[in-house]
Amino acid sequence: MSSTHSASSAEDGPKAANMRSLSRALEVFAELQRAERPQRLSDLARTCGMSLPTTLRILRVLQDFGMVSQTDKSYRIGPAVLPAARSYLENDPLVVAARPVLQQVASQTGLTASLYTRLGFERILVARVDGESPLRYDLPLGKRLPLTVGAAGKILLASASDEELGQVATAAIAAGHEKDSLTAVELRGRLPEAGTDYAYSEDERATGVLSVAVAVPHRSGRPSESISLTSPVESATEAGMKAGIPELRRAAGRLSELLEGSVY
Repeated sequence: MSSTHSASSAEDGPKAANMRSLSRALEVFAELQRAERPQRLSDLARTCGMSLPTTLRILRVLQDFGMVSQTDKSYRIGPAVLPAARSYLENDPLVVAARPVLQQVASQTGLTASLYTRLGFERILVARVDGESPLRYDLPLGKRLPLTVGAAGKILLASASDEELGQVATAAIAAGHEKDSLTAVELRGRLPEAGTDYAYSEDERATGVLSVAVAVPHRSGRPSESISLTSPVESATEAGMKAGIPELRRAAGRLSELLEGSVY
């Protein structure tokens, strides 16, 4: 019996080490995604909490697969991500189902309609249809954004426990989204009041921008997607933005119906 257990442990050792290596590689890759500009080796190592040799080995492997590119002494996301992104945008059930839904809500309200999905302690823009008034900033698909600011992020935390909010705050600080002073209590104060099914934001993630969002219902009871309406402040008012909430609710409900039976 003991010999069998020892053999199993010996097999699990390399597997566990491989999984740790994979996890570290994905952590470095995710940090490059968050970065606004190419990153130096020393900065990546410090941010990810790894040694310089370990970080360099990971970067070289990612380079071999085209996931990372290097210019001089800086590293950035490589071209191999483009085929993966194209495949996702063309085939993912969430994106495919969302396009006509967003087009309709944007047409009905005249506002920019966006769909976000939660990824760990962040959110990602996966689809968007522009409204009549262009936004002041360019927000590319795939951009990693915080859950702690912006209507589309806050609505996904509305039912979170105090423990989860603490984890979200810690992760937002580590990612550079928030100041070190952010607490779960402060974060709770930013969220919609109990019983409110929408979130509103003004000048939070971007200056001069108004946004309202609702969560897409999920069979698990914990939503992982949200739909938002966004407008520059000179083209809308808080009352005008909130007037679009019924249309947002219908859009979220329709999207939820279209996704029934899928992995979502």
